[in-house]
Amino acid sequence: MSSDQRYPYPQVFLVDEGGGQRQPVAPPNLIPCWSFPPVHESMRSRSKSRSCLGVSPSLFMVLLMMFLLVFAALGFEAWQILNIQKQLKAPEKVRQIKTVNTTHLVVISGLYKPETKVEEKKERPAAHVIGKISINKEPSKTLRWEPKTGQAFVSGGVSYRIQDGGLQVNESGVYEIYSRVELIFKDCGPASSFLHAVFLRREGLTSPQPLMEAHRSGFCPQHSAHSWTTENYLGAALQLKRLDIVYVNVSHPSFLSHSHYANFFGLYKI
Repeated sequence: MSSDQRYPYPQVFLVDEGGGQRQPVAPPNLIPCWSFPPVHESMRSRSKSRSCLGVSPSLFMVLLMMFLLVFAALGFEAWQILNIQKQLKAPEKVRQIKTVNTTHLVVISGLYKPETKVEEKKERPAAHVIGKISINKEPSKTLRWEPKTGQAFVSGGVSYRIQDGGLQVNESGVYEIYSRVELIFKDCGPASSFLHAVFLRREGLTSPQPLMEAHRSGFCPQHSAHSWTTENYLGAALQLKRLDIVYVNVSHPSFLSHSHYANFFGLYKI
């Protein structure tokens, strides 16, 4: 017969006739055994010591700390990226504030428009006039001009005087003054020459004041009796006063080229 070895055999006591108690005697041919906890109970205790994921608590805590460190590092990197983006956007805001401060804004019923300075509204004093073909047999040495033909114009308080061909300025200041003339000598020779000059007339002065002057000679080839074209250009920055009138003189006005754009005269305020 098989017996359940989880429980020990009961001890047997022998009692003699005298009523004395003897020492228990183990049954013959029996091997003593000791009780052990059931296998399924030990398995339960081991399973209870583990977590729901099948890992020990210490290993679970290590993994949790590693995940927390990874997420902390990712959060720190995102914070640094946001700070860098803010620093990059900061100069643009400063530039926008500077531009807003430089342009005075006028707010009218929710809308704004930049104020334009009074100086910007005014046109710069300037003029550019081109050569006028004269039909007179003996034209004046002081040249006349076309103030409205082609690219010619006058603006900003500068006026062209039809009666004498001068440009009058209505504001004092430094002006760039320039003039170009082109002459055609039909019988050009070694003695051919001409004078090109720019002068002004000013209130309180009886005689004209020279501003620029050029004397050209020796531009014709030796022993040549053919037509020859030559030119001269004058230009300088000069101080003018209000109501000054500037003129151009040429010693041989009859030799001037009939091309409008070959001869011109102008000035503008710097």
